[in-house]
Amino acid sequence: MGLIDRLTGPGPKRILAIDGGGIRGAVAAGYLTRIEAILRQRHNKPELRLADYFDLIGGTSTGAIIAAGLALGMSAEDIMNRYLTLGGAAFKKVLIPFQAKFNELALMEQLQQIFSDRLISDPSVITGLCIVTKRADTGSIWPLLNHPHGKYYPKNSHIRLRDAIRASTAAPTYFIPQNLDVGGGETGAFVDGGVSMANNPALQLFLVATLKGFPFRWPNGEDKLLLVSVGTGYWAYKRSVEKVDDSNLLTWASEVPTLLMDDASWQNQLILQYLSRSPTRQEIDREIGNLANDLLTPNPVLSYLRYNVALDKPTLTSLGLNELANKAEDLREMSDAANRHDLARIGAVAAAKEVRGEHFPDAFNLP
Repeated sequence: MGLIDRLTGPGPKRILAIDGGGIRGAVAAGYLTRIEAILRQRHNKPELRLADYFDLIGGTSTGAIIAAGLALGMSAEDIMNRYLTLGGAAFKKVLIPFQAKFNELALMEQLQQIFSDRLISDPSVITGLCIVTKRADTGSIWPLLNHPHGKYYPKNSHIRLRDAIRASTAAPTYFIPQNLDVGGGETGAFVDGGVSMANNPALQLFLVATLKGFPFRWPNGEDKLLLVSVGTGYWAYKRSVEKVDDSNLLTWASEVPTLLMDDASWQNQLILQYLSRSPTRQEIDREIGNLANDLLTPNPVLSYLRYNVALDKPTLTSLGLNELANKAEDLREMSDAANRHDLARIGAVAAAKEVRGEHFPDAFNLP
């Protein structure tokens, strides 16, 4: 089956969304390895890849790297190995004065090794792909798609996959922006897609898949649309009143982006749980709860699964990772490449506990 037949043909559709989070993408890779193993066992296909199962794979920032590799048909294990190598090379501090903490050349070299000069439109991309980035010169979110019927596909299909990924990973202060030729003689300046409501891209991918302005236009329904969302670790934000009172301009400048991205991610999750009967639903807050008794529509609009792990001492201890529990706060830093192997281990252990075969409805089994 060709790509366009897969994207436009009948039958249930499956979406995979992967969060941003810098080097914490290793956590997501751990979950993806477990998901792939479960799907292989279910279908009795030891060589099955996530691209064989999911009809649309998308990600933001570090999630875009992983999503693009999966969309090429790489196994989750291969992605993990490549990601650990890439993360170690890309996050070596080479300060560009007054611009960025890291030199993007190391990242670009790694991306070229993985993706070569493939275009977004390359036929080796065997499933739907969405790379979420943000155009800084217009302030708009750009979901770059490989769907041949997309409104902007004729203008954007020439963009190299590695350049699109580089744009999605251009986190302000970490890497300098990426300029892209967007067609029609126009150039755009792009930054990390996480500088938006879509660092957790699950809701954005749901909209891409279903709104009539986008080319997919897949039907809604609990047995028609499956959305699997994979995170890169989270934690409860907590500061003492005294520290907040003593905050200065520099403190607020460094903390506000994290606060906003955290709010956006939970808002994404709230809406998707409100539209579904998710077996993985989480407590949004102590007032709202986990929405177990809330449903916005008469019937669920989709099947929704969310996997993520709290990077805090109680959670890591409960997972038997006692030696990592005391360094939980250090593990949250998204640019510390030294943590990548520990983060991958956390993702694998958490996934073994959380991800279950029964979470994936039979309606979405492959023919």
